Amino acid sequence: MNKLNTRKLIFRLIMIISIIVAAYFIIPVSVPIILAGATAFFLEPIVMFFKRQWKMSRKIAVAFIYIVSVILISIICYFTITQLMSQIILVSKQAPYYISKLSEMWLTMQENISKYTEDFPPEVSASLQNTTMDFIKKIEESFLNFFNYTKVTAFFSEIPSLFISLLVYMIALFLFMLDLPKLKQITYKYLKPSTANKLKIILNRLKDAIFGYMKAHLFVSFIIGGVTLIGLLLIQPKYAVTMTIIIWIIDIIPFLGSIIILAPWALYHLLIGNISIAVKLFILAAILLIIRRVVEPKLMGDHIGLSTLPTLIAMFIGLQLFGVIGLLAGPFVIIFFVALKETGIIKLNFKI
Repeated sequence: MNKLNTRKLIFRLIMIISIIVAAYFIIPVSVPIILAGATAFFLEPIVMFFKRQWKMSRKIAVAFIYIVSVILISIICYFTITQLMSQIILVSKQAPYYISKLSEMWLTMQENISKYTEDFPPEVSASLQNTTMDFIKKIEESFLNFFNYTKVTAFFSEIPSLFISLLVYMIALFLFMLDLPKLKQITYKYLKPSTANKLKIILNRLKDAIFGYMKAHLFVSFIIGGVTLIGLLLIQPKYAVTMTIIIWIIDIIPFLGSIIILAPWALYHLLIGNISIAVKLFILAAILLIIRRVVEPKLMGDHIGLSTLPTLIAMFIGLQLFGVIGLLAGPFVIIFFVALKETGIIKLNFKI
């Protein structure tokens, strides 16, 4: 009997290790398919809503939602690319002006350093000048490294691969949306009724949380878009609408944020001597950052079913441990833990 139990244990360990090893090699190359399956799962309530409200068949409901999603993604990509290209063309046309301004700024800075440090001891004056020169040199090196030929070539060489991944994602998404009920039945067939019920509770909890997160994130992004438009109309009316669209699209992506656009823009104006505009842009960036960090945890907590404090703690600890991925995943780890506790998988009925 002991030998039989030992064999079963060894067999289970081998199976677990085999699954982990297979996942290690398969998951990285299956990201588009995994994302397609996850997207189909979270779009399922919308499909069911259309089926109930408008008495559609599943195929028609899936086709309708899929076509609308593709149209929306295409419109967003089109306007984003066209706006970015127009701004790149505009910047390239004005590049000689910017270069001359930066050269003037550099000469003025050198004159001011010499002027302000002429009464200092020679050692202090030389140290300040060397520090400033090193700082400017590091900025120049960082700029050149960021835009070097190798990185630009590598970026463009990845475009065909990204296009193929996007194509696989779109095809897999449509197929997953069609066959999701069958896939659920196949999965539940291999589970005990109690295990299947627990899995349904956990998945529904996570699904509600993710939908709540998406609604909260989208709502915060609209607030940021409105504040950005008002701020830029007061600061730079000429580029207000275009830059607001770009900032809003960048900000709506969880891993990015408006600071990625506003900080370099403000730094540029600071370098060419437009101190007033630079300060206003920095203030706008700070306001948007405060809105994101103060309003977002409150809305997240309300929409995903956690109070504000646990949401804030989970986002902060996740950010510190795993960066931007942890910032996004932190609240969902707590929700997953709560769902396991609600289903009885984890029991914490103890007293100290």
